[in-house]
Amino acid sequence: MTRSVNRPLAALGALMLLPALGVAQMSQPAPLPLKYTGKPTTPAISAADAMTRLYIFADDSMMGRATGTIYQVKGTDYIAAEAKRMGLVPAGENGGWFQNIGMFDRKISPLSKVTAGGHDFMAGTDLLFRDDGPMQRTYAGAQAVFGGVFTPDGSQLIAPADVAGKVVVITVPNGWQANRGGLIQRYFTAAAIVIASYDAMPADVRTQLSEPTSYQKGGDDGPALPAFFYASKTAAQAIMGASLDGMARGTAGTTLGGSFSYDETQSLGRNVVAMIPGSDPKLKNEYVAFGAHNDHIGFTNQPVDHDSLRAYNTVVRPGGAEDPDRKATDAEWIRIHAMIDSLRKIHPPRLDSINNGADDDGSGTVGLLEIAENFAAAKVKPKRSLLFVWHAGEELGMLGSGWYTDHPTVPRDSIVAQLNIDMIGRGSPDDLKGGKPGYLQLIGSKRLSTELGTIVEQVGSSAVPAFSFDYQYDTNGNPNQYYCRSDHYEYARYGIPITFVSTGGHRDYHQVTDEPQYIDYAQLARTAQLVHDVGLRVANLDHRVVVDHPKPDPKAPCRQ
Repeated sequence: MTRSVNRPLAALGALMLLPALGVAQMSQPAPLPLKYTGKPTTPAISAADAMTRLYIFADDSMMGRATGTIYQVKGTDYIAAEAKRMGLVPAGENGGWFQNIGMFDRKISPLSKVTAGGHDFMAGTDLLFRDDGPMQRTYAGAQAVFGGVFTPDGSQLIAPADVAGKVVVITVPNGWQANRGGLIQRYFTAAAIVIASYDAMPADVRTQLSEPTSYQKGGDDGPALPAFFYASKTAAQAIMGASLDGMARGTAGTTLGGSFSYDETQSLGRNVVAMIPGSDPKLKNEYVAFGAHNDHIGFTNQPVDHDSLRAYNTVVRPGGAEDPDRKATDAEWIRIHAMIDSLRKIHPPRLDSINNGADDDGSGTVGLLEIAENFAAAKVKPKRSLLFVWHAGEELGMLGSGWYTDHPTVPRDSIVAQLNIDMIGRGSPDDLKGGKPGYLQLIGSKRLSTELGTIVEQVGSSAVPAFSFDYQYDTNGNPNQYYCRSDHYEYARYGIPITFVSTGGHRDYHQVTDEPQYIDYAQLARTAQLVHDVGLRVANLDHRVVVDHPKPDPKAPCRQ
């Protein structure tokens, strides 16, 4: 699922000193191996087949499958080879399996600067720019205004109406982090957003956040966004013309000069697209789409002890990167060490730097392969055609699904529904509160079509045992914003009914510990079967799924 990478970097030094953690005492009732070679897959959707596939797709050799790298190409080669073996029909561009998504890498030019108070402040010395895309606004000639102190609830920040066309400067009381996405949404009309926490940012975080970002040429640039950068205390004070300590919200600062630019290089990124033709002469020109994302977040330059990190996250960050990065308390360190004190003698350290993405979204990718193989082997095909898209670039902001829905390889209006699966391999009580066998989070299933949501509920309740659906993350205004954070939304923005199915978050989310050994393969297979059965029901309806809610503006920002 899309999110900026956010690992517990502040605690890495301490993590290297922890004793190793035995897998048997973490979450897996019967520990699974680090490496595994299974039997060839069969047409039936099964836990054994999913396990065979995932140990291939989320292996260390895939190096985290980051879009823009040869490792995403390697992952998509595997998917395409499987689709071909199973007898699917290629449905990418030019009659092939792939659709290139116009990827380029952008890196801030070292000549980028801010001029304030008669001084030039340079990128990489006093400033760290975040890339808000080709349409981000300039700050040259804009006046600065002090926006206050960042808090999660926004209670100490200036009102959005007071920063239109201005550069809003914000301080962070502890550490360096602020909610970039939330601040951009709040101050959407600002010229720039400046976070005065560059000095507090660890060196490895600066390196990580300075890595090239990927974007698409020829795609829809979207609305203009404010520039966003971190500034040193010296630069921030020059921008405001005074010390920020005790400064009142709304205080006017200087008028900024300077400019930023990016160096660009062509990159890699591709969707895998396949189909199964329908059996009805008329309805086969309509499609039920199934989707998952094939990419993850790659690898890091600083290995950590895998098991110690997992122990730390068990106590401090049970939601993985979804939870704030913070230091463990003394009491929490005692709990962490209590888990592992007796196990270092039998479980040596294992340094790890690869974000395997077994659950996110290796589980969805192999689940989609399981669904496709089952349909491909069926003697009687559904009335409507089935479209399978393994999207690239989800972790970079749904680039692959955005590209596909802007440049579809079948008529966009012929897609009657889209079923998205992202992170379907967990969901136990040890993973999240309320988790249990059959637990599933449903997002968006009734936002455009009540009928589609009802079908999902009917299929889920008829399963043995029945599924338990959690709708709490689908409520309007939910701070997690899951409706806006995975590939389904790129279809929904065009008025295509969607359902997003997930077993939810856990301590390994966007961590090097998201590995095949922690997946619940029975849960994965059951969820894939559910999605298969929902798709089959929709594909055989004598009518299109009814859209009975207003369609969104496809060019407007997503709001849950």
